[in-house]
Amino acid sequence: MRRLKNVRDINALMQAVRNSKGDVILRSADGTEQFNLKSKLSEYIAIGRLCEQDGDSWEIFCMDKGDEGELLKFFYTIN
Repeated sequence: MRRLKNVRDINALMQAVRNSKGDVILRSADGTEQFNLKSKLSEYIAIGRLCEQDGDSWEIFCMDKGDEGELLKFFYTIN
């Protein structure tokens, strides 16, 4: 799990998600909303949520632990 902060390159995030083998879940910090980023419909809704004012209050989870490395590469390249 990783909290998203100031994601500016949505395309790079989505490329990391596409490279993942398992599902990648974006969840609001309070747990009321969650989106499977491997689903195109959920992806579009999630991108909208990330672009809103509360875009920094989301967490991302990999269902396949092997995918965490791919997403960590994304996080290290944006910092």
